[in-house]
Amino acid sequence: MNVVSLLPSATEICYALGIEPVGVSHECDVPPEATDHPSINYAHVDPTASSGEIDAQVLEAEAEHGGVYGIDIDALDRVDPDLIVTQGICDVCAVDEVLVADAIEEIEADPEVLTTDPHSVGDVLDDIRTVGAATGREERAAELVTDLEARIERVRAATAEVKERPEVAILDWLDPVMVAGHWMPEIVEWAGGEYGLADHGQRSTPREWEQIQEYDPDVLIAAPCGFDLEQTAENRTDLIERPGWADLHAVETGRVYAMDGHHYVNRPGPRLVDTLEHLAGVLHPDVVDAPPEDVATAFAGPELRTL
Repeated sequence: MNVVSLLPSATEICYALGIEPVGVSHECDVPPEATDHPSINYAHVDPTASSGEIDAQVLEAEAEHGGVYGIDIDALDRVDPDLIVTQGICDVCAVDEVLVADAIEEIEADPEVLTTDPHSVGDVLDDIRTVGAATGREERAAELVTDLEARIERVRAATAEVKERPEVAILDWLDPVMVAGHWMPEIVEWAGGEYGLADHGQRSTPREWEQIQEYDPDVLIAAPCGFDLEQTAENRTDLIERPGWADLHAVETGRVYAMDGHHYVNRPGPRLVDTLEHLAGVLHPDVVDAPPEDVATAFAGPELRTL
C-alpha cells in the first residue's frame, strides 16, 4: 500500500506501525529517514521568521492563497497514493482535508483519505488504531496503544498523591500570546499540575498578556508551534520584554522553561507520552525521574530553561 502522510504526527504513527510512507510533508522529520521521501506539500510562510512575522505571513497567505499550504500535484501523482493521511484540526498547522480533496481531482490515482482531528490524548490513541485498521496493522496498533497507556498510567500513579500541584501555563505562540489547548490541559494534570487557562480539548486560543499576568503561574513554559529550542530562544524577547515579566511568580522562582513545541507539544502522535514524562519530571522531580541532562539544560539565563 502506498501511503502518503501530510503531517508529522501521522508520519510518526506510520513508522511506529512499521509503515514507510512513499510521500510526506515538508515538516516530517521523525524518524530521520522520513526526510528521504519526497515532500508532497509546501508552505507560503517562512518558518525561520520571528513569531510576529510568521503571524503576519499567515494572514497574508490566507488572503492571497486561501491558506498557508499548497500541494505539489506532480509529486503527489508520481507516488501513486492508495491512502492519504491528513488532518482537520488546524489549517495553519498542516495541510487540511479540503486542500487534499481538491488535489485528488487532479491526479490519476483515487486514494482513500483518512482525516485525523485529535483534541485529546485519547483521540491520538484512537488515531493510531484507525491508521492501523486502514493499513492492515491492527495488531501492531493495539500493541503500541497498550504500551503507551501503560506509560501514561505509570506517571499518573506516581503523581496521584502529590499534594503541591503547581499552576502551569504553556504558551504555544508568543506574538500574539496563545495558550496551548487540546491535549495539553490533561497532560499537565496527569503530570501533577493545575491548568487553569484552558479546558480539556479546548482549542489553542490567543490571550491578552494581562490574562497571563492575572493567572500568574507557578510554572511557565514557552513552546511555540513549529519552533525548536533554538528558535524559541531567538524569540524569547517576545516574552521577557513584556511589561510585568519580571514580576511573574514563575520568573521570580526560576520556573520558566522552554519546550520544543515543534516535537513535543504541538505534534499529536506517540511522543505526547514522552511529553508527559518529561513534564512530570520537571514539575515533580522528587517523585518522577527528571528529564536527562541533554533534554533539560539551561539557556538564555537562569530564568529560562529547556525541556
